[in-house]
Amino acid sequence: MARNYGNDEKSALQAKTDAQKIAFAPIMFQAAKALRDFGVLTFLRKNKTGNTVKEIADFAKLSEYSTLVILEAGLSLEMIYVKDDKYFLTKTGYFMIADKLTRVNMNFTHDVNYKGFFHLQESLKEGKPTGLHKEFGSWSTVYEALSEMPDTFRDSWFGFDHYYSDDSFAEVMPILFKNNPKKIMDVGGNTGKFAIKCAEYNKEVKITILDLPGQLIDANKNIKENGFEDRITGEPNNLLDFTKPYPKGHDIIWMSQFLDCFSEEEVINLIKNAKDALDESGKLYIMETLWDLQRFDASIYSLHATSLYFTCIANGNSRMYHSDDMKRMVKEAGMKVAKIHENVGVSHTIMECIK
Repeated sequence: MARNYGNDEKSALQAKTDAQKIAFAPIMFQAAKALRDFGVLTFLRKNKTGNTVKEIADFAKLSEYSTLVILEAGLSLEMIYVKDDKYFLTKTGYFMIADKLTRVNMNFTHDVNYKGFFHLQESLKEGKPTGLHKEFGSWSTVYEALSEMPDTFRDSWFGFDHYYSDDSFAEVMPILFKNNPKKIMDVGGNTGKFAIKCAEYNKEVKITILDLPGQLIDANKNIKENGFEDRITGEPNNLLDFTKPYPKGHDIIWMSQFLDCFSEEEVINLIKNAKDALDESGKLYIMETLWDLQRFDASIYSLHATSLYFTCIANGNSRMYHSDDMKRMVKEAGMKVAKIHENVGVSHTIMECIK
């Protein structure tokens, strides 16, 4: 299927302006974060009649010079406007502080990606997460490193990961439990949040989590705290060792925000292992943020940026996939997409797959 996206209909003047925005983007990003973190945006939000530079400086405990340079950056970022020497918050500035999606994305960009992205070009050439290696350590992927990362890194990484999945759980449960499954296997179960939600939703279902030993430390802790040790089991598994089969006997295998963490060849092998573990009536459910099935341009923009995180920080070889690519990989693995559920949660699609 031919792919069409975007156009070249801007005026030359607008195009040149946008080019400068890209050229200075890393600098202006830090200015925006300073306006947020020093509380300037929140202060302006509370004062509808506007504030002078001195008033803002006194509140933020900054010099008037420091305050002025970030305020002027805020003007070009269209987060702030000035009228009669008083500064006011714009709608964009409002979203910088009031919108959870924006806050999560900014923290993820700063705490997980910012320093490492100096090495993006090396990652593109080498097919390795060079940003991870140069800034954080010599792990093969970020997933092995998570349990040993600084708290700021972990908090922002999990905040980003959970934001996109957690809001979908309420819509996911009726889809998964429509045929009353008795056993579910969560492949790449992370901190166990999804398994816990399943156990809360259905009082009889049993769940197996497959993940790296380091990841299961957090999962097992959360499972115990919620009192589900009798129905949720964590099983350590190096999922990239394709010679190691998945446990059998599950009605459903669930992969949420999981396959985007792997290259196409790896995705196909992971789905093959799922197929081999299922009986003839079993189903594989794949939930992903497929970039071509988004309702809003902001989502597409975020997903294209996230692909580069995979390139530079996560593993060096995966991306946020187009729906056609995911369907093709499912087919190559010997399965069939029987049904597609779109617009689940923030931006997800669920592919219901059968043998």
